Amino acid sequence: MTTPERESAPSNALARLQPVKHERFAERVYESLFHAILTGKLAPTTRLPPEQQLATFFQVSRPVVRQALDRLRSDQLIESVRGSGTFVRPDWQQVSTRPPQEPDISHWLHGQELRLVLEPECAHWAALRRNQADLQNMAAALDGFEQAAAKGDVAHHFDFQFHEAIARASANPRMLQVIQTLQYDVSHAVNMTRHLVRLKPWQRTHDVLDEHRDIYRSIERQDAESARRAMRSHIEKARIRMLEPSPN
Repeated sequence: MTTPERESAPSNALARLQPVKHERFAERVYESLFHAILTGKLAPTTRLPPEQQLATFFQVSRPVVRQALDRLRSDQLIESVRGSGTFVRPDWQQVSTRPPQEPDISHWLHGQELRLVLEPECAHWAALRRNQADLQNMAAALDGFEQAAAKGDVAHHFDFQFHEAIARASANPRMLQVIQTLQYDVSHAVNMTRHLVRLKPWQRTHDVLDEHRDIYRSIERQDAESARRAMRSHIEKARIRMLEPSPN
């Protein structure tokens, strides 16, 4: 059995992560790494930096990092290779069958309520204020999402990039800041639905793409009210998809 070629640049892996600066250190380090793996920022076979580098990067102690890594190993998302380091498992989507911890669904639902208030208005202002660079950023996120989905890769980070591009196009930095704080909701949502990877998620993915395209077209033609309606519909449908026990 051949061993897959492994990516071996720890500095590159660090560049794809975000520092943790608040309480619940082990949980937040775990969530950051978990999110990076589930959204493809840390691809299969990527070698993680040594514990000391991670501790410095996340501004925590080595025992905190070790606790987070132990949990990722228990989730079968990473593996340690003697003499080589710790790697994202090449087959984590197939072998990670351990049920996720009981999710805090209220956290996610509260985030969705916030998105229902904020994101339709982001889309409204984006339609009125967007420039060509904004449209290019949205289109690039759409293309990335579509290509990743076609290959069966995780695509959640492209989903977030699309929403972030719309918030940036609103030309309101405060709106953008709030949207960026919701990025961690992606990891909570993925954690709650990780088992859906084996339950035909393709219809959901195509639905999301179609909804994104509707929003994009409204913003492109500067139809602010249509953009607002399309975004609100998209957020409401996302909540329904999350709460459905299984895909159609």
